[in-house]
Amino acid sequence: MKILTSTQFKEWDKYTIEHEPVSSVDLMERAAETITRELKRRWNTATRFIVFAGPGNNGGDALAVSRLLCQAGYKVQVFLFNTTGRLSNDCLANKKRLEQLTGVDFNEVSSQFAFPPTTSQEVILDGLFGTGLNKPLSGGYANLTQRINAAHATKVSIDIPSGLMGEDNSHNAPQNIVHADLTLTIGLPKLAFFFAENQKFIGEVKVLDIGLHPDGLKAIDSSITVIEPDDIRKLLKPRNPFAHKGTMGHALLVSGQYGMAGATVLAARACLRSGVGKLTIHTPDINNNILQCCVPEAILSHDLSDIRVTRPIPTYDYNALGIGPGLGTHEETAYALHTFIRNHPGEIVLDADALNILGHHPEWMTEIPQDAILTPHPKELETLTGPCADSYERLSKARELAIKMQFYIIIKGHYSMICTPTGRIVINPTGNAGMATAGSGDVLTGILTALLARGYSSAEACRLGVYLHGTAGDIACGRLGEESMTASDIINALPKAFLRLKGTTTSEK
Repeated sequence: MKILTSTQFKEWDKYTIEHEPVSSVDLMERAAETITRELKRRWNTATRFIVFAGPGNNGGDALAVSRLLCQAGYKVQVFLFNTTGRLSNDCLANKKRLEQLTGVDFNEVSSQFAFPPTTSQEVILDGLFGTGLNKPLSGGYANLTQRINAAHATKVSIDIPSGLMGEDNSHNAPQNIVHADLTLTIGLPKLAFFFAENQKFIGEVKVLDIGLHPDGLKAIDSSITVIEPDDIRKLLKPRNPFAHKGTMGHALLVSGQYGMAGATVLAARACLRSGVGKLTIHTPDINNNILQCCVPEAILSHDLSDIRVTRPIPTYDYNALGIGPGLGTHEETAYALHTFIRNHPGEIVLDADALNILGHHPEWMTEIPQDAILTPHPKELETLTGPCADSYERLSKARELAIKMQFYIIIKGHYSMICTPTGRIVINPTGNAGMATAGSGDVLTGILTALLARGYSSAEACRLGVYLHGTAGDIACGRLGEESMTASDIINALPKAFLRLKGTTTSEK
């Protein structure tokens, strides 16, 4: 699924108008009919709607919806804000249509405005501003959005909450953005919907299909996409019936210091559950007994130090290297990491303390091999890019770094985002809040390392890895609930995640 910029949404509208063909006001009517159907599905005629419409096409949508609700027997109070005396053509057309209704409670606001009384039984329909907004709301509109937020009524926004911009809100004024309980967005979700700090504005999101021309969408080259299940199923490699452990890849995991053996266990178990043929773990000797008991399938390589990784080992016999979970940032460990990075000839995943070390030695970044995979959470990313004001800036900086250094960066989060060396961004839709638990990132490192060792490209491993990781989390959540999940539960759900992707079902036990 493509994610479009505000400009590209206008292109899609324009293409539909020209090639269907359909007039812009009739396309607005189609959108209004779809929005009205959704509102009628959720609320009956006993519900009163208070509609705030702006002077542009978002306001035109709101006026058209108001008319359709009135005709369906709903009580609707409408406020059209026309402080400059200039309405868009389609907004003006819908104003005239609404005025032709008898008994409609329509108010056009040009200067002074008294906010109407509201109750929790009513719905405020926000149609003030859409995706075309390019600066923070101020003055009277800022005051109006604050009054809307203070009202007890349920708030529903058309396409996007007023005041929120479709992509970059780094310099926005959060206090002047509508806090919607429900956002009825047109065509596709907006990029801003995928950022954690915007969740309080968008509430529940329902994407509405108003029949925009599919060829118009195909013609738009979007650099941002959301993974879909069919995309992932096509990536899955069939397992050769005559496969043996020597043909399924040999992974090396460099992990663990004193007191952090658990991170190694989680990454190792996830790696083995992701189909790798063999796994070797290079770790301090103090972790030997723990790993022999918890991950008996793994081969152990002991560091010369009892308590931390200090000496690199040759890596040319391994198909993929995963390094970082529970590693620590001691100076000896840092220089060992540097040597691993310089000498490893193949695929590599860098996570956790490996990233923290690189943040203190940015000059080593140039020695990371092309197509390496880095898996930072937001704070780890900022050790590499510097401070970021919000998720959009964080994504932009990660994208720039991925292009500059020619590797993949997976920003972990509710919607993990993959920044590729070509500048494209891939958003993962799977996963849930139950995965916000220690060790989840170590599990992802293990999955990715296994997939690379098995022969998936870095691009394939990133997409398949994050999708599997999230799917396993969703399966675990369905069985245990968000509060009780641990990282081990994600690993235990990996077999069912693979089966789900293959279209194979099993009974839950």
